[in-house]
Amino acid sequence: MNIGKVYLVGAGCGDYDLITLRGQNCLKKCDVVVYDSLTDKLLLEYADNAEKICVGKRAGKHSEKQENINEILIAKANEGKTVVRLKGGDPFVFGRGGEEVQALQSHNIPYEVIPGISSAIAVPEIAGIPVTHRNLSRSVHIITGHTAQDTLPKNIREYAKLDGTLVFLMGLRKLPEIV
Repeated sequence: MNIGKVYLVGAGCGDYDLITLRGQNCLKKCDVVVYDSLTDKLLLEYADNAEKICVGKRAGKHSEKQENINEILIAKANEGKTVVRLKGGDPFVFGRGGEEVQALQSHNIPYEVIPGISSAIAVPEIAGIPVTHRNLSRSVHIITGHTAQDTLPKNIREYAKLDGTLVFLMGLRKLPEIV
């Protein structure tokens, strides 16, 4: 049996035209797209002939558990299909791309990661805020606003002592505690 390949593609943060050309080309040639709710639905038009599987992933409304998503990727690749796992932002910036890669590796499924533009950099930039500036901030720290246990990171107070820019993702619900 012929094993397919999985592409973990970062869709960028928001608008459909923030995806890379490589990511767009993967969508055009794939058989299956497994996508998050945070991706612009216009991107699915690039994969007009592909099977489309929405796996959710919005705060408080996770339609599929990560283990189920991993199983979908493995099953479709084992059917010999080219699969795009379309993820909001970048697959490796709080995107669980690392977990998906581990699952694929454990089943000897070929894969490739296509980076995307992370909201950690793009959102401040669009607002005119550089995350680094040689005279003001020489580092940037990207921090989750909650852990898998729905708590703040245990060393949150230490972050406030760091020089540089702090970017919190997925922290809206915990914003009063973060502040």
